[in-house]
Amino acid sequence: MWKMNELVPVPEDFGTPLIKVTPGTDLDLELRFEAVHEGILVSGTVLVDVTGECSRCLENFEDDLEVDVQELFFYEEPPAGLDEDEDEQRWVEHDSIDLEPVLRDAVVTALPFQPVCREDCEGLCSECGILLADEPGHHHEVLDPRWAALQGLTGEDN
Repeated sequence: MWKMNELVPVPEDFGTPLIKVTPGTDLDLELRFEAVHEGILVSGTVLVDVTGECSRCLENFEDDLEVDVQELFFYEEPPAGLDEDEDEQRWVEHDSIDLEPVLRDAVVTALPFQPVCREDCEGLCSECGILLADEPGHHHEVLDPRWAALQGLTGEDN
């Protein structure tokens, strides 16, 4: 067994349109490499800094994310004619393994689909678009359009 604690620069486009690993930062890797009968088992954690846009209020935010990683890289060469898209197995090639696709898959799938700056974020008003956190109790008087014709009968101007 071999252990690795290392900081690795973040590859390009490591995320989704709403949230991604902060460009210019490092992936903090704490990995174990174990020789097993079938190949090399890689397991451990990745700690990353993420930057995102809240899906409720559209404000930018920063957070950190810890992701567990586990992947088996097989020793034997893939059979001839095997389409890579059909088979998701990873292989030891020329006595080395490529960790980038494994790390990308683990980190990107752990990112939230609809990121929020905080769990209790109220978002924006659906009528006027103001930030609801800035104006507690904000609301709009909504008149049912089916009753609009009767509004003139009261003699009041609303």
